[in-house]
Amino acid sequence: MDEPGGLSAVEAERRLAAEGPNALPAADRRSGAAIAFGVLREPMFSLLAAAALVYLLIGDLREAIVLGVSIVVVIAIAAVQERKAERALEALRDLSSPGALVRRDGVVQRIAGASVVRGDLILLSEGDRVPADARLIAANDLQLDESMLTGESLPVEKSDGEVYSGTLVVKGQGSAEVTATGPRSRFGAIGLSLAALAPEKTLLERETARVVRFVAALAIALSI
Repeated sequence: MDEPGGLSAVEAERRLAAEGPNALPAADRRSGAAIAFGVLREPMFSLLAAAALVYLLIGDLREAIVLGVSIVVVIAIAAVQERKAERALEALRDLSSPGALVRRDGVVQRIAGASVVRGDLILLSEGDRVPADARLIAANDLQLDESMLTGESLPVEKSDGEVYSGTLVVKGQGSAEVTATGPRSRFGAIGLSLAALAPEKTLLERETARVVRFVAALAIALSI
């Protein structure tokens, strides 16, 4: 089967403007002040702050300073964990928009993954990561690693049908017509779902908060 010449550059620009880039939307980053405020609302912080204040009132400056340093460490750990989560989402965005080899105006050219649009003819070869969901037009001993989507560890042989954004070509060559980009692809839908999830406290955090509240109540009762 003869491969089509792909989109024209003008049509590709029109679709890019209409449908947006082939990338996941960037998640809003919390500022350092927002992270610190989140830590201030934790029961553990309240306990440390109250203890530091008590030591300060009774004149034990050394213990007050030690607890003050502990508070700073708690805020720093929370900030590091927040940044790690953000970097994980950024890595997911990078995987969803790798570079791509496309045919436009009958000419093969390499473009940024974010510039791939619906209808583009993409050329795939060993080592490439599929830049968008696409329908196979031709395949020659094509095998893809789809473990990121399906969890299947073994490569999947493809001779027709769909290939999906983020999957890796481990063998062979092929060409495909892009059917969905960015958040409209399967990989993009997963990324949007992860970004939309509200962070929940872990079991350890919930149990720690419960213990802290109990100890605080007991300490107040004994003090009275």
